Amino acid sequence: MVTMTATEVARNFSAVLDAVAGGETILITRGGRRVAELTATPAANGGVVREVLRRHAPDPGWADDIESVRDLLYVEDRG
Repeated sequence: MVTMTATEVARNFSAVLDAVAGGETILITRGGRRVAELTATPAANGGVVREVLRRHAPDPGWADDIESVRDLLYVEDRG
């Protein structure tokens, strides 16, 4: 893990992002205190979303709920 000050990160942001994309974790400090860790985000392929949708059945009343909310809307005619 590399430690950098917030100022160093700001001045070298593009290089810092390249390092993080390459797998490096950057510990960011300000005034000698740890304030953040910058790490790469895991790649996502939609599998997690598909799994959630498979586990949870659709709500059959959802469309009716949306329609009833639409019926509550009042549109002011400013013409």
